[in-house]
Amino acid sequence: MSDALSYLVKARPDAVGHYFAFLKACGTQLDPKTRNLISVISKVHAQTERGFRQYLGRALREGCTPAEVLDALLMAFPMLGLTRIVWAVDIILAMGLPEFEPGALGAAGTWHDLMPTKGHKDGLTVRLDCDGRSLFVHRAGKEWRVYDSRCPHQTTDIPHLALDGHSLTCPKHGWVFDIRSGECTAQGDAPLRRWPSKVVKGRLLANW
Repeated sequence: MSDALSYLVKARPDAVGHYFAFLKACGTQLDPKTRNLISVISKVHAQTERGFRQYLGRALREGCTPAEVLDALLMAFPMLGLTRIVWAVDIILAMGLPEFEPGALGAAGTWHDLMPTKGHKDGLTVRLDCDGRSLFVHRAGKEWRVYDSRCPHQTTDIPHLALDGHSLTCPKHGWVFDIRSGECTAQGDAPLRRWPSKVVKGRLLANW
């Protein structure tokens, strides 16, 4: 939501509240994935970058694949036109989402070698880079949890300095996550993205 809309909600809730109630009621018969795909298209039509980033993240969290997002944009070509679609794809590329790379579309994930497991103490969390992606790795006993370093809100890359004990705070909007579970504990409503992982011959691997 823009600062202007936030202001109007506070200043004139009696008037603006009806608008948001209307939008909410309109989507009650749609599954979350479809609803967010429609929102993605609407943000591209309005060329609202912040809203596009936000709803793209929501659509992906609700199970939309990159191919489905691209199909939705292309199906809306009569309304959007090529210029707006290119605008949206430029933002997607700038966001550095590996799942949108041509080789990743329609393909199964790849196992990536992250690090040796030896010497990594129980309860410890580290941040590392692997094959163009930044990650947080947390060990919980014999279990390893690998999270994407990007905040699910607007894909802000969260630095290691944002970790305080088990709390990870996104510096942009203050979303707080419990690194032990990935769950959001304050401000937001979506968890960190967790990647499948396994240990093979003393090496930790993750799949994306």
